[in-house]
Amino acid sequence: MQIRELDWVEKCAWLRLIRTPRIGPVAFRDLMARYGSAAEVIHALPDFTRGSSLRLASVAEIDREMEAHVKLGIRLIAACEPDYPTLLRALDPPPPLISVWGDVYILAKPCVALVGSRNASAIGQRFAGKLAAELGEAGVTVVSGFARGIDTAAHHGSIPTGTAAVLGGGVDCIYPRQNAGLFETIKNRGALISESPLGQYPTARDFPRRNRIISGLSLGVVIIESAERSGTLITARYALEQNREVMAAPGSPLDPRSKGCNRLIRQGATLIETADHVLDAVRHHVHRPPPTVDKPDRLMDFDVGNGDIADICQRLLGLLSPTPTTRDVLIRACDVPAPLVSAALLEMELSGEINVEPDGRVSVGG
Repeated sequence: MQIRELDWVEKCAWLRLIRTPRIGPVAFRDLMARYGSAAEVIHALPDFTRGSSLRLASVAEIDREMEAHVKLGIRLIAACEPDYPTLLRALDPPPPLISVWGDVYILAKPCVALVGSRNASAIGQRFAGKLAAELGEAGVTVVSGFARGIDTAAHHGSIPTGTAAVLGGGVDCIYPRQNAGLFETIKNRGALISESPLGQYPTARDFPRRNRIISGLSLGVVIIESAERSGTLITARYALEQNREVMAAPGSPLDPRSKGCNRLIRQGATLIETADHVLDAVRHHVHRPPPTVDKPDRLMDFDVGNGDIADICQRLLGLLSPTPTTRDVLIRACDVPAPLVSAALLEMELSGEINVEPDGRVSVGG
């Protein structure tokens, strides 16, 4: 990916594309690889999706959102721009655009995520606050998800040194409402981050996307109190997939809030009890060269062999289920060139036949 600043017109085109229903980060990446620029995608999309119900976001809607960013002083940063966080850019695919309200430059420091139970114990919250404060004093930006419990304690502990809150809804939406004071403090002394449109109130489907950004920004993720079936463990899974360190604080086997952490430790997560344990676990990441992201190769001319792609679509539908499946598994099962499978999946995503997660996993139904 060529690192460069986008002008106003280019950024409007990026925003219009990613705000179009059914175009997520994966479709955005594939369309950009095929056509070269967001403007070219927008020009080609009506013909490419003929017969589909997909409709581009309106110019008026995009103008309103762009103007709202300017009015509120919120940065809208594209994945190709220099101020976009380097570790987040290394994801495949990264969120094409993120909104940042506050100090974007604290995201250039080494970041560690602290996340955990909303229904946290008093001792868990105290530990999260203490750990966050000590990591901040060591020069680390603490990242969390602005939820009740552990997240809130981690943000409060790291406010003096810089904290970053990743939100599920728009970066201007306060959720939960009891964190209104914390929201204002982070806006003025830290950074609020989101890939959702301004004004969008968060829904359940937004939180996995938020969790992927939390781990994507960070060298490692620390889990403090987590039930066995907890959304916090989604962040741990993303961290593993992104080759980040996964760390967990042990807890009493009698406390259901510790079940998830204890299981992570049994499965190989680093046991942490102090800030030094965390720093030791991520130290080798700090000294690594920044990851580079190659510009994706242009996809083949998909106007050739449309019959083949139509056949592959049918084969893929037979392979898919409501459980998300990785693209590598689908490519091996189809036994055809990967670009053709990618083309088929792109057409199916844009037509609404399949669901594509931000990390590229694919499912049907739901």
